[in-house]
Amino acid sequence: MISRRRLLIGAGAAGATAVLGWAGVTALTSRERPLALVYRGPASCSGCSESVAALLESTPTGFRTRYVGPDEDVDVTPKTLAGAVVYAQPGGGDVDPAWRRLHRYADDIRDFVHNGGHYLGFCLGGYLAGATPGFALLPGDTDRYIGSPNASVHTTDDTLVRVNWRGRQRTMFFQDGPIFRLRPGAAATVLASYDTGAPAAVITAYGSGRVGVVGPHPEADRSWYRDADLSNPDGVHPDLGYDLVETTLHGPAPTSPGGATR
Repeated sequence: MISRRRLLIGAGAAGATAVLGWAGVTALTSRERPLALVYRGPASCSGCSESVAALLESTPTGFRTRYVGPDEDVDVTPKTLAGAVVYAQPGGGDVDPAWRRLHRYADDIRDFVHNGGHYLGFCLGGYLAGATPGFALLPGDTDRYIGSPNASVHTTDDTLVRVNWRGRQRTMFFQDGPIFRLRPGAAATVLASYDTGAPAAVITAYGSGRVGVVGPHPEADRSWYRDADLSNPDGVHPDLGYDLVETTLHGPAPTSPGGATR
């Protein structure tokens, strides 16, 4: 299980916005910011929920965040979800134990997304967007990258992985994250692929809502690398996390294979 304690994300946020250049997306100042619910509880790792919340708060949209879970002030319920724009599922431990703790929320989360909400899944949260087991939000399922053919990473330890993100090679923090196995003909935007060509970050529709999932950790700040004694040759920047979040909320509709964005 990953342990995260120090949060430094947000450095260089203004610069990342200018570089990515999302049209019409600006930080909200004079009006109330949209609400993002971030799960925090026994199916997440120490500090992972806080890293996702820090990412969401520093995006161009500028969410306000609230933690939800069985030990928080509010749990995951239809009433709680009704006031939110995003439900975020952070990284954590193993999939099967996490699902035993989270399956009671499945119908409520599916209804939330189907009715126009947004689901963001990071690592474990990406696995749980699949169906075996999971919330079944994807047009397909998930699998382990480290167990896939020709994978460059074979360890479950904290490490680095190279991905092709929108045609650019980038290095990301990685800890046994998923690949996304989409059904043939499924409408999806593939933001990033592993070196094997398997999808590493995907946006798809579910009912009237959107699902954005990622296998590596774009929310990882400098403390993650320091704690794991890792160094990112590209530097540590939040722009990939911003891209995942903002494209899930504001990007064009996911397309079928052949028109997928890579």
